[in-house]
Formats: sequence, structure tokens, C-alpha cells
Amino acid sequence: QVQLVESGGGLVQPGGSLRLSCTASGSIFSLATMGWYRQAPGKERELVASITIGGSTNYPDSAKGRFTISRNSAKNTMYLQMNSLKPEDTAVYYCNRAIQPYYSWGKGTLVTVSS
Repeated sequence: QVQLVESGGGLVQPGGSLRLSCTASGSIFSLATMGWYRQAPGKERELVASITIGGSTNYPDSAKGRFTISRNSAKNTMYLQMNSLKPEDTAVYYCNRAIQPYYSWGKGTLVTVSS
């Protein structure tokens, strides 16, 4: 059973940056398209970045130009660099496969953007 552990969240001021990390218990990042998701209070979980096996990336308009997804397969780790953060980016961030079937969801890491 693959375990995913997200880290790197915290409190940041608007305009600031954070880098999130996702560490997996196995070598999964070269096996499937992976993604970063977020879920804000009262809202559905949304995909904010994805990276294919070949390294192609994709972002929704809300993240384009501000978020960058990357991975280090040798370290079983995936990253999300978030710049120019906005209060509306406040959410719990998760990593998982970009399409079903999903691995078991981790606990996520909380990102709070506030002054």
C-alpha cells in the first residue's frame, strides 16, 4: 500500500512563496501522471498541478504562472513551488495520482495565506 506524506505548508503573507513536498513510500512518480490537489473549507478538492511520466506539466488558470510542479524520482519526492500566493490559495494541499484509481490519501499540508 503506497503511503503519501505531504509537508511544507504554513502561514505566509500574500505575495509570498512556499514549496510543498510529497514523499511516497514507493517508486511511483515515474509510473503515472501525478498531481497536487487542494481543498479549501466548504469546497471540493481541485487539481492544481499535474506532471506526466514524460515530465509534461499542466495547470489550471488559477495556478498557471504561479505554481510549478516537479519531481525527483530517485528520492520518491514530488514538489509544488508556489509563488505570488493569494488568500484564495488557502487550503489543505494533497498529492496523488492525477486520475483514478487514487492511492490512499495522505493527511495533506495546510497552506494559509494571510496578512
